[in-house]
Amino acid sequence: MMALMVHLKTVAHLRGRGDRIAKVTFRGLPFYSRIAENCEEVANFNETFRWPIASRLDGNEMLEIQVYNYSKVFSNRLVGTFCMVLQKVAEEGHLELTDTLIDDNNTSIKTSVTIEIRYQPMDGTVGMWSDGEFLDVPDDRDGMFAFETDSLLSGQSHGSGTSPGRSLQGSIPTFRKAGKGVFSAMKLGKIKSSKDDHKKGDEPAVLDMEDLDRKAMRLAGTLDPDTISLASVTAVTTNVSNKRSKPDIKMEPSSGRPVDYQISITVIEARQLIGLNMDPVVCVEIGDDKKYTSMKESTNCPYYNEYFVFDFHVPPDVMFDKIIKLSVIHSKNLLRSGTLVGTFKMDVGTVYSQPEHQFYHKWAILSDPDDITAGCKGYIKCDIAVVGKGDNIKTPHKANETDEDDIEGNLLLPEGIPAERQWARFYVKIYRAEGLPKMNTSIMANVKKAFIGENRDLVDPYVQVQFAGQKGKTSVQKSSYEPIWNEQVIFTELFPPLCKRLKVQIRDSDKVNDVAIGTHFIDLRKISNDGDKGFLPTLGPAWVNMYGSTRQYTLMDEHQDLNEGLGEGVSFRARLLVSIAVEILDTTSPEIISSTEVQVESVSNISESATGKIDEFFLFGSFLEATMIDRKIGDKPISFEITIGNYGNQIDGVSKPSLSKKKKKDGESEEEESELIQNSSEDEADEDSDLVSVSSTPLMKPVITDRNYFHLPYFEKKPCVYIKSWWQDQRRRLYNSNMMDKIADKLEEGLNDVQEIIKTEKAFPERRLRGVLEELSIGCSRFVTLANKDVNQAGRTKLDRERLKSCMREMDSMGQQAKQIRTQVKKNTVKDKLKLVQNFLQRLRFLADEPQHSIPDVFIWMMSNNKRIAYARVPSKDILYSIVDEETGKDCGKVKAVFLKLPGKKGFGHAGWTVQAKLELYLWLGLNKQRKDFLTGLPNGFEELKATKTGPGLQSVPPVSLVYNMKQVFQLRAHMYQARSLFAADSSGLSDPFARVFFSTHSQVTEVLSETLCPTWDQLLVFDDVELFGEASELRDDPPIIVVEIYDQDTVGKAEFIGRTFAKPTIKMCDEHYGPPRFPPQLEYYQIYRGNCTAGELLAAFELLQIGQGGRADLPPLEGPTDSERGPILPVPLGIRPVLSRYRIEVLFWGLRDLKRINLAQVDRPRVDIECAGRGVQSALIQNYKKNPNFSTLVKWFEVDLPENELLHPPLNIRVVDCRAFGRYILVGSHAVSSLRRFIYSTPDKNSNNWATAAKLMNGYMVLTNGGSQPRSSPSLSSRTFSRPAGDIVVNMDSDPGVRKMDTVVKLDAMSDAVVKVDMTEEENDKKKKKKKKKGGVEEEDETDERVLDWWSKYFASIETLKETLRAQEAAQAEAEEREDLEIAAEAADIKPDDLLLKGSKMKEKTKEKKSSKDKKKGLAADGSERRPVKTKVDELVVYNKELETEYGNFEDWLHTFNLYRGKAGDDDEHALDDDRIVGRFKGSLCMYKLPLSEEITREAGFDPNMGMFQSIPHNDPINVLVRVYVVRATELHPADINGKADPYIVIKLGKSEVKDKENYISKQLNPVFGKSFDIEATFPMESMLTVSVYDWDLVGTDDLIGETKIDLENRFYSKFRVTCGISSNYSLHGYNVWRDPMKPSQILAKLCKEGKIDGPHYGPGGKVKVANRIFTGPTEIEDENGLKKQTEEHLALAVLNHWEEIPRVGCKLVPEHVETRPLLNPDKPGIEQGRIEMWVDMFPMDMPAPGPAIDISPRKPKRYELRVIIWNTDEVILEDDDYFTGEKSSDIFVRGWLKGQQEDKQDTDVHYHSLTGEGNFNWRFVFPFDYLMAEEKIVISKKESMFSWDETEYKIPPRLTLQVWDADHFSADDFLGAIELDLNRFPRGAKTAKQCSIDMIRNEQELPTISIFKQKRVKGWWPFVARDENDEMELTGKVEAELHLLTAEEAEKSPVGLGRNEPDPLEKPNRPDTSLMWFLGPLKSIRYFIWHNYRWLILKALGLILLLLMLGLFLYSIPGYLVKKMLGA
Repeated sequence: MMALMVHLKTVAHLRGRGDRIAKVTFRGLPFYSRIAENCEEVANFNETFRWPIASRLDGNEMLEIQVYNYSKVFSNRLVGTFCMVLQKVAEEGHLELTDTLIDDNNTSIKTSVTIEIRYQPMDGTVGMWSDGEFLDVPDDRDGMFAFETDSLLSGQSHGSGTSPGRSLQGSIPTFRKAGKGVFSAMKLGKIKSSKDDHKKGDEPAVLDMEDLDRKAMRLAGTLDPDTISLASVTAVTTNVSNKRSKPDIKMEPSSGRPVDYQISITVIEARQLIGLNMDPVVCVEIGDDKKYTSMKESTNCPYYNEYFVFDFHVPPDVMFDKIIKLSVIHSKNLLRSGTLVGTFKMDVGTVYSQPEHQFYHKWAILSDPDDITAGCKGYIKCDIAVVGKGDNIKTPHKANETDEDDIEGNLLLPEGIPAERQWARFYVKIYRAEGLPKMNTSIMANVKKAFIGENRDLVDPYVQVQFAGQKGKTSVQKSSYEPIWNEQVIFTELFPPLCKRLKVQIRDSDKVNDVAIGTHFIDLRKISNDGDKGFLPTLGPAWVNMYGSTRQYTLMDEHQDLNEGLGEGVSFRARLLVSIAVEILDTTSPEIISSTEVQVESVSNISESATGKIDEFFLFGSFLEATMIDRKIGDKPISFEITIGNYGNQIDGVSKPSLSKKKKKDGESEEEESELIQNSSEDEADEDSDLVSVSSTPLMKPVITDRNYFHLPYFEKKPCVYIKSWWQDQRRRLYNSNMMDKIADKLEEGLNDVQEIIKTEKAFPERRLRGVLEELSIGCSRFVTLANKDVNQAGRTKLDRERLKSCMREMDSMGQQAKQIRTQVKKNTVKDKLKLVQNFLQRLRFLADEPQHSIPDVFIWMMSNNKRIAYARVPSKDILYSIVDEETGKDCGKVKAVFLKLPGKKGFGHAGWTVQAKLELYLWLGLNKQRKDFLTGLPNGFEELKATKTGPGLQSVPPVSLVYNMKQVFQLRAHMYQARSLFAADSSGLSDPFARVFFSTHSQVTEVLSETLCPTWDQLLVFDDVELFGEASELRDDPPIIVVEIYDQDTVGKAEFIGRTFAKPTIKMCDEHYGPPRFPPQLEYYQIYRGNCTAGELLAAFELLQIGQGGRADLPPLEGPTDSERGPILPVPLGIRPVLSRYRIEVLFWGLRDLKRINLAQVDRPRVDIECAGRGVQSALIQNYKKNPNFSTLVKWFEVDLPENELLHPPLNIRVVDCRAFGRYILVGSHAVSSLRRFIYSTPDKNSNNWATAAKLMNGYMVLTNGGSQPRSSPSLSSRTFSRPAGDIVVNMDSDPGVRKMDTVVKLDAMSDAVVKVDMTEEENDKKKKKKKKKGGVEEEDETDERVLDWWSKYFASIETLKETLRAQEAAQAEAEEREDLEIAAEAADIKPDDLLLKGSKMKEKTKEKKSSKDKKKGLAADGSERRPVKTKVDELVVYNKELETEYGNFEDWLHTFNLYRGKAGDDDEHALDDDRIVGRFKGSLCMYKLPLSEEITREAGFDPNMGMFQSIPHNDPINVLVRVYVVRATELHPADINGKADPYIVIKLGKSEVKDKENYISKQLNPVFGKSFDIEATFPMESMLTVSVYDWDLVGTDDLIGETKIDLENRFYSKFRVTCGISSNYSLHGYNVWRDPMKPSQILAKLCKEGKIDGPHYGPGGKVKVANRIFTGPTEIEDENGLKKQTEEHLALAVLNHWEEIPRVGCKLVPEHVETRPLLNPDKPGIEQGRIEMWVDMFPMDMPAPGPAIDISPRKPKRYELRVIIWNTDEVILEDDDYFTGEKSSDIFVRGWLKGQQEDKQDTDVHYHSLTGEGNFNWRFVFPFDYLMAEEKIVISKKESMFSWDETEYKIPPRLTLQVWDADHFSADDFLGAIELDLNRFPRGAKTAKQCSIDMIRNEQELPTISIFKQKRVKGWWPFVARDENDEMELTGKVEAELHLLTAEEAEKSPVGLGRNEPDPLEKPNRPDTSLMWFLGPLKSIRYFIWHNYRWLILKALGLILLLLMLGLFLYSIPGYLVKKMLGA
């Protein structure tokens, strides 16, 4: 059994007293020692650790021991680390040693460790780990197992700080098998699971390690474990130290500077607008700009398709707060403004934060701001895109139109916002403010005081709140520095709102104009949480601090912008007590106010304590040094002032006596007392304040450092300041924020490390990433334990509680995710995981930003002459003290390098880059009661000096200065080797750079190197006798930083600043040895910054050597200046400068292009000079640049010594000079190739067969991959399978054993899961099957006739393919992600790989079910592919949605283009792009290789030694070419005319020829279809840059350029990708797909084979062809025009060309027949796309046979159609009128119809009067002629826009028929009853009878089968009419029986018909009942009808009743007589 045993004996020379613990790590598996308690100098561990190992110990493996100071409560502090390579152990098997530890800065410390190591190898065998071996390990205390991810002690404790002795779970390390993605795992039983450790859910699994890749293990040993940080590019970032904090290198504030933005909005259409028969207009409003669409008449679903562009030049903050408002206005005209239907609001920021910065084809929901009880008022479909400078917008592909008609699924809302938004009230309560500055001159005040005798505050404040485009104001409080408002501003807005920020501004009311005092933005995302456990926006009551300009009052404040919230505030202005609450409204309740106007009401006062208990804070600062003071200020004495809020501000603080204010606060809110204090005199107050603040340093005169900078002589005496201040104690907020910030900083640094490792291609980035993730998960769990404290503190707001909960949840989940991701980090996933982890970083930064302020920020001002000169702002949280280490601010109690900058706009540009002063500053802020610790972080070795007048008993007074009695003397050596890619500071496009190095109060400069951007100074600067104060050991850990500034020397004037960087030196104390590993130091790259932009890199090393007793003699010797020419300059010593070896650099000189004039003279005889590392070569001279700009000698070379390390290679400089008369040379331009790596030549690997044929599993597709980034890469195969003719699919049948027979497996459809093998025959069967299936479903589409097909059919088919490809890629990506999730799940559970696959397919089925149910909803059958119309077999081309160049690497396969620059580089802010500096281009190439080169290359046949590595390159003599440019169409052009349109036409320039197509401009179109080809003859190389521009035609004035695109034809012409004429997928001799190239495929193939020296082509029988060792198959027959078949080899040759990339060695993807999409750019608006143009270029050399005529791509003419609609009958139409006499309901029905877009041609039937049942009979015919484009499914209308228009405008509109039913009225307007709109391409089939016709036909339109009139030609049936009622519900208002008949114009001519019921082919009169005759014509008749019809039963009943009554009356009348008669017996 092999094992490694380590016996840890003791750790000695420890500092201080405490508990220690050690962590011993080997092969990534750590053990922890027991805790050595309470030990001082020595910790005795005496423990043995044992690692059973399965693979032999390798000599390169490492053992690491880390010693920590153990703490129960806080994280363990690392004392030091010991790392050793186990080489000796591996050889000898036993070793004892004692050695020192090193700390985080890799410097060794005194502490030492004693260990003994044993290693028992088992000879030659690899052992298995036996279970027993493991399971008893955790029981012995010696080797306690811990797992790195979840360790109790790796720096952080879990759970609730339990006792250290608790047992760790026996978890055992996982080893991943190298190269296996999925593994089987065994679970281990839990051992001694601890009670409290609830965090550990599942144990890591153990793997059997039989086939663990040995090599991987061996490598694993060589690198340090995960968590050691690597020195990154800027060394400063890595040294995390305990007493100094990192400086921030980027100097310039980025916000507040205006930038260009362009917002483009396309309003496509509106639907379901509420209202009857309206004339809607859409108004688009951004900020104050308004634009309107045209008006559409009488429709509530208008189609506009209008495009608007808004241009802005404002700061980002202002831009993103602007509101985009879309509103629909009804019947607006010149005279009246119209009525508002509804609006939609969203801020620009929301759009910008969308993917691609845009919403595309989305529906905006309109709501009525005046009536919030109403629901949705309709929808507008639009595109909105926001483009900043440098953004490029990609137009997303859309699956198909029908998806977009699903309004609910495509709402214009960001992800995650519910479709149904509710109305809500936003209550912003404004209580009071304090600390306002004075806003008026005191002169007036004094006058007033003289008259009235009262002293008034000089400010009249009010608060203005802005939200979602609305403003609300509080009342004005006259003359008050501490105004009390107690008012609330109420906004009513939809929730969640689409506006991110709420702006609160205190303003000063003034008679002339109100000015802002201070502004605060509240980000709603930070005060709410939209998760399931989220909360509504809430804030406070809390104080918010406002910052702005300095507080002195001046009439014209130059920094007023700062008060408006733009830029970083430079001074405290005021603080305001606010709170925010949101209440969701129940719009159904009756007492709701329905308007959204802003309201202001008063609210009750809140108690003082609501915002927290007021406490006394203490701020201490000490200035350790002040250097780099700008020379402008250097002549006067200087002091520094520190302020916090208004405390400490001596010039312009509060105007009231500040002490009384403090008192008032101490007396909390006792009103009576405060009255007294107000009037108490100041001296009273002075007595009992125990401490007077000292907020500024004494004045001191600066001393000169060098020409530019001064410094203050603070040598051993360091001035201090201290301030007492009173604030609400809300430290908890800041603490939580600090913890998160620290985690984020650590994460960011780790990620930078990982990126650096990847960039420099060091080994094992994945380990470092795992370490980073581990730190993150530990940090997160630590946060969760710490944050949950002080929960019941006073002044906790609802937001505090909710934020804490959500932060803890987020952090917890982040910790879990980090753990999970850690397990998935492998070599191949590092980059993806890195992206994921970067999201964590953003999330952390977002969480850490605390929205409720407490203590204001601290400002440090440099004062001179009582004026404020320069400042620095330090957030108070950064210096806040806490007893818990993690909660302390990152700069608290540390020395920080602070750079002062100029305030406000002064700080922009050059002024902002020069440092005003650099301070080494120590700050500490905390509660006064915790004051005892405030000096702990200072460098040791000082005495305190107190203020002189300290009273008795005041011992605790802080010092006013510190005196250092310990000082160390050092020598600093700065090894300045070289810089590269510097900023061009001179007009020549070069610089004359020198570097100035600052350290402490010293500075030195390197020599000036003239005219270079890549200076190699190779100079050592020695700073002698640098004095540093403090203890030696501390300085060693924490040296001050070195500042290096690089300047450009100018002959006149002062040197110009190029950039600056920071560095930290490596330190050697006098008792240390100068030798490895730390010395001599390595050269490192430091990034140079200029403002926020990078300006190059510096390669240097710095060492700081202590000078001991023996003086300088003890230091390592310096070599003297070796180079006599350079004078006394010391070179960089040998151990530090890089090791060189000999390289040869070959240069291919091709030619120069587009050289601009230099000093007005043209360049005539240019030459190119190439220089690298002091050596170089010159090209031949071009004798006459105009005649031939190419070089006569093509290849030259030179040899040079370059560093072995490729990363240190110097740049190569290319310079072009013009040779003028009399031997003068003028520099034309230059180019620096910063990295030579891509030009390094590597010998081709002989034995590798062509890799491209190996099938790769790409995104779940098994396809033949193509070499390089291939345009027609895999997914497109899937969609092209069925559109290719049979047999074109390649099957490689090869005798070569290296290559297997390939089956191309193609995926059919993104949805379906079937994978088919495609063979020639099968494909056809498959098609037949598919057709059969179709027969069942939908009517078969007729096979399109060959004659009908044209180029456009091919184009549209290809566009469909492009979309399908994109969709397929998306689906594949989703699938890949899904698989990754499965793998993760598999790792968590124990699943074998095969289960995984099963599970995978099940999961897929699930997702498929989901998908299909969705499809059903959309009206598709369950199988996605089932209902698609069969694609006719159309030959396709490839449509690229970008330029061809991006697809093929700029065609720089052998000829590279280097841009030549001249002139000063612009800084981004001055909007000078580098493009303006380009003065020409050099074409050529480079090739470098180490000497000597192997023989076999030069021995090859036909090797031309003159050409070196550039064999088989064409000659560069001039060549004549016919260039044929095809322009298909342009899209989304930038409007050029006032009406928001443009009249585009094409202009093509090439050399001197120019083609203007002005007469064929296209009127008023932003998406014009040109369909033109242009032929131009050109001569390369003179005319090789083709410019295609789109101009806007204007009737008067010059035409404007909309945009242009430039194409370098020469690179294309010579490229091996063969771009001269794209290769089509098929060869045919006639028809739309005719072969365009004058050379046939067989000729092209033969030529390629000859050039590539390849064997072939050999055509064989049976349709086979052999090229090299590949066999291709294909058909061998072709039809000519007459349909005769003949034999041909062209198909075979073409099959080879289409798969040329599979040919070994020379193969590459040949450019297919294509259309490319190029962005159009306008030089006036750099970087912002002005539209795109689809085009392609063919080139034919004139010395070849002439090509045929150009293909006709002229736009399709729309086809004339006639739609005849017969309205037969209506039924169940609602009855509108009441009869005058009878009150009966009836309607006078007529039907109106029109085709969308042709409202003016609307047609009406006659009226069916007095329909009593809603039945109407018409037999009336409408006839609508229209022009229709079949391919685009659009009607084309040409009409003049207005009477003033010059010419007709063409519109394209979807074909929609609108039918409406109306009620005719004689005197009033007709009443609209209902309507239906039928999309003629897909509308529901009419019902057979009126009964079957129901509203569901419209409601469920999506689910019903649809038909197209263009296929059916004739349709008859019943359709419902609908309208919307008051509640916005659809209701059925009638039914119509109609017949639609579509004819082509020719058919219509043959069988003409009349309108209405006229001849020819008249319809019979309808059989209408007589009621429809008017009642006054036949009164009797109408009485009969009206009365009898309706009242007959009533009449009958009435008659019956009358008879009955008569009878009764008679009875009563006659009964008395009868009675009498009876009684009398008569």
